[in-house]
Amino acid sequence: MCADGGSLVSLGLVPAGPVSFLDGVPLVDHHCHSVVAGDLDRPAFEALLTEGTGPAPGLSAFDSRLGFSVRRWCSPVLGLPPHAPAADYVARRAELGAEAVSRAMLRAAGSGALLVDHGFDAGGLLDLDALSAVAGAPVGEVVRLEAVAEEVADAGVDAGGFGTAVADEVARRTDAARRPLPVACKTVLAYRAGLDVDPHRPEPAEVAAAASAWLPRRARDREPLRDPVLLRHGLWAGLDTGLPLQLHSGFGDPDEDLHRADPALLVGLARLVEPLGVPLMLLHTYPYHRQAAWMAQVFSCVHADVSLAVPYVGSRAPEVIAEVLELAPFGKVLYASDAYGLPELHLLAALRFRAALGGLLEHACSTDEISPADAERVATMIARDNALRVYPRMPA
Repeated sequence: MCADGGSLVSLGLVPAGPVSFLDGVPLVDHHCHSVVAGDLDRPAFEALLTEGTGPAPGLSAFDSRLGFSVRRWCSPVLGLPPHAPAADYVARRAELGAEAVSRAMLRAAGSGALLVDHGFDAGGLLDLDALSAVAGAPVGEVVRLEAVAEEVADAGVDAGGFGTAVADEVARRTDAARRPLPVACKTVLAYRAGLDVDPHRPEPAEVAAAASAWLPRRARDREPLRDPVLLRHGLWAGLDTGLPLQLHSGFGDPDEDLHRADPALLVGLARLVEPLGVPLMLLHTYPYHRQAAWMAQVFSCVHADVSLAVPYVGSRAPEVIAEVLELAPFGKVLYASDAYGLPELHLLAALRFRAALGGLLEHACSTDEISPADAERVATMIARDNALRVYPRMPA
């Protein structure tokens, strides 16, 4: 086992070719989550290998592109042969313990910084300081706007004061003096109401009226925030901070209506935000990644990634990344994993990204579409430098 991690090439996970544009480049993972703090049995592990509620009865989540990728590429990091049987893999994980496994996987991923959304189902996950220590990389916090609004509601506020209280709390949570350092805001509007809502900032009277209807239900039933007016209010509170706004789009879990998570539905918002100069970061995007690429092409404020999908599609990752790069300017595409729970997802996202982007650029060099110097520059832009430019704060 390589307990201290290492480069993907040194671990034998990516073959060293004649041109290794991404070898040694520390990735800035501009959107991810923390990892589980405790050990996992096989059912718990498999539940985290899918965006659903778990494999169907009688089936295994290991029987997927992602599951086979774990057995092929993560097994050697734990001292197992490639393609180790699933039972052997889970047993080896338990033998080593969660901390050792997380340390090995996260450090093998080669991340230079992690920008972490810790506002979703964080119970049982490492806190951000612990994640930073295990990963050996600095961590910045992505502030989830819906979580802030729900916490404001739970703390006790009347409908008339709800809008101001949310805006004030978002401003407090994004203060540059806080630690871990707040680097961005995020909305899960796609899950809660769909991206096809009125993008305009709601009036205070609209916010108060919507809050008067929702707050009693929240107090009684813990109803999540789904009201479009209140979601828009939170979104604009995030924009008012001036920090980049991350927006979930595309691939996700069963809580969303996928057809309402198409990033092209955000055109109206992009038109409103364009004059403000606040970066809009389209997360995930698959299977709508070509729409996201178009938006990154035509709106100066829009950037995109294909996080989450890349480890799930396995060896098809080069095709997905190539389709984004058909149209999106190279300066508008960022690396992210969206890894949640399993440190294996951090590793697989990095492995697939490095191999896919590096292979695409090497092919472009071989056909004289791009010079090696430009290929190296583009690889570094997407892996690291675009994030360093777009995010005004970066943890050190």
